[in-house]
Amino acid sequence: MADAPANVIFIHWHDLGRHLSCYGAQGVVSPTLDRMAEEGIRLTDAHATAPLCSPARGSLFTGQYPHRNGLIGLAHHGFGYREGTRTLPSLLGAAGYRTVLIGMQHESTDPTSLGFDTVDVSDSRCDYVTDEAISWLTREGVDDQPFFLTAGFFETHRPYPDDEYDHPDPTTIGVPDFLPDTPDVRADLAGLHGSITKADAAVGRLLDAVARAGLDANTWIVFATDHGVAFPRAKSTLYAEGTGIAMIIRPPNGGPTGLVYDGLFSGVDLAPTLLDLLGQPIPDEADGVSHAGAFRGSGDSPVRDELFTEKTYHDAFDPIRAVRTKDFSYIENYAPRPELVLPLDIADSSSARSLDPRATIVPRARHELYDLRFDPRERNNLAGDPLYTEIAAGLAGRLARWRSETGDELPEDAVGTAVAERFMRAWANRSKTIDPGEEALPSRRPLGARRELAGGLTVGRTTESHTDSGAG
Repeated sequence: MADAPANVIFIHWHDLGRHLSCYGAQGVVSPTLDRMAEEGIRLTDAHATAPLCSPARGSLFTGQYPHRNGLIGLAHHGFGYREGTRTLPSLLGAAGYRTVLIGMQHESTDPTSLGFDTVDVSDSRCDYVTDEAISWLTREGVDDQPFFLTAGFFETHRPYPDDEYDHPDPTTIGVPDFLPDTPDVRADLAGLHGSITKADAAVGRLLDAVARAGLDANTWIVFATDHGVAFPRAKSTLYAEGTGIAMIIRPPNGGPTGLVYDGLFSGVDLAPTLLDLLGQPIPDEADGVSHAGAFRGSGDSPVRDELFTEKTYHDAFDPIRAVRTKDFSYIENYAPRPELVLPLDIADSSSARSLDPRATIVPRARHELYDLRFDPRERNNLAGDPLYTEIAAGLAGRLARWRSETGDELPEDAVGTAVAERFMRAWANRSKTIDPGEEALPSRRPLGARRELAGGLTVGRTTESHTDSGAG
């Protein structure tokens, strides 16, 4: 690898989970990411710290769990980083990197507060983001000063409109085994597949531009999504379909290729790993650990033997914590809730029509334990099985220690529920004034001017203020 400080391009998508052909999804057309996996490192057991956008993304950019950095709910519902939280772009900026945000972010209602030198969140659709990223790389990326550029795609978030994405024939695609195989689910998946293919092509254009500029000799390319797919029993749950994420890392020319990394990897590990790969110190406040040795082709032993996930607020107060090992998943539910609490974007999807209605009514178990060796889809709860008593107790102890060591405190159910009711009432009141035909949820709007942002939409090249008042 080149002696000059390496660059990083971080490409991140919404709500994808591991729904790519290189992860076994049937019928997905994603040749660029398949090729990137062949040319780099494909992580098979990476997990978000949380199964929803803002908390998951906050962990990727800070190396801290949501309850540690403060981002325990969605930014447009009023949640944000604690004062003094240091982000990956701010850390790299202090080390002399140029830091650039183009497109999607969901960590703050003020994107100018995230530590980037250059910000353009005016449009987060993949074609716009790619065009602007290529323009920046052509104009400024070849400078001697290293850079950290994030290209955030709105895709593959709902909705999947026909006029933007070419939906394949629903009969030609595979239905994941955690979903019922119905016409509604197939039609819904076809929309997802169409958005994947379009976004994949945009990544291809960006990688071609990197090669033309000669930047692939000294640039790490990181691809990831935030959490699981926006389908029932995935996004907003702590099952593998909710927290499991695609993550592919392509090193500069000369680095390891075709590596499949099966070790556990948490969202809090990304920032420490990137800092380590770039030769930068890992801050003491980081909760994650570095996997840089494995990604450089050295170090054979697993870095982790456990990881932790959490959910506090989505569109409701739903406090859950979990610990996962290679063999087991153990979940604690701290408030009485039904088996599934669907966020709004899933509740109004066509797939929800195929959901067994009992799942949103039947009470959820207080404790859940799954033997992933025989039950990878986490369907057979063994928490009350005498044969697993010792295993359940051991995992409960691990979870309790982690919560104590990281200062994880939850409000009482009545208090947390009241908080959620307040931010949902505020959202409902704002929704009454939106333009006809506008998406009701800010998270479903790709244009920055419509996402209830309080900061500038563009900073660095030009400055354009936007002062729509929104939650947070």
